[in-house]
Amino acid sequence: MSSVFQQHVRKFVEVSDEELASILAYFEPISAAKKVNLLEEGKVCRYDYFVLKGCLRLFFVNNKGVEKTIQFAIENWWMADYTSLQLQIPSEFYIQAVEKSEVLAIGVADRETMLARFPKMERYFRMVHQKAHAAAQYRTRYQGDYTKEELYHHFSRNFPEFVQRIPQHLLASYLGLTPEYLSELRARRIS
Repeated sequence: MSSVFQQHVRKFVEVSDEELASILAYFEPISAAKKVNLLEEGKVCRYDYFVLKGCLRLFFVNNKGVEKTIQFAIENWWMADYTSLQLQIPSEFYIQAVEKSEVLAIGVADRETMLARFPKMERYFRMVHQKAHAAAQYRTRYQGDYTKEELYHHFSRNFPEFVQRIPQHLLASYLGLTPEYLSELRARRIS
C-alpha cells in the first residue's frame, strides 16, 4: 500500500489496513516521464490521477497556439478533466507530467464499484473536492483583485514548494504573466 495515499485517505476518513488494501486494488499505478501527456485535447479523460510523487499540470492551448496552465498537482493532490471524466466526452485540456511522476489512476467504472463497496470513500472524495473547489474560488478572487505583482507575491508566500519546483515559463503561464515579467519580479525580490 502506498503510504502517501494511505496517509491522505486517513486525513479524511477512518479506514482499516484491510480496507485500504482492497481500495488500492481499484487503482492502477502509473509512472510518467517528464513532459509525458497523460491526457491530450480531443481524447476522453479516462482516469482521475492521485499524485504520489512528482508534479502534473492541466493546460490548454489557446487559439494563438499558446499554452495556458490552469492547475498543478503535486504530492497528495488529485487531477483530472472532471467534465470529460464524468460525461465521457472529449477533453479540451492536456494533463502533462512536469517532473518524473508516480501516480495512482482510477477509472470511472472502478471508482463507482469502489464507492459502492466502500461508501466511506464517498466522504473522502467529497472532502477532497470541496477543498479543491474552495481553492479555485480563491484563485479566481485573487486573479480579479490583485495586480500581477501582488498575485505573484501572494502565490510565492502561500505555495513556496511550487515556486521552487515549477519551471519559470509554466509558473508564468499559470499566473498569467510573461516569463520575462516573472523573471523581473523574482530579480526584484532577491535584490
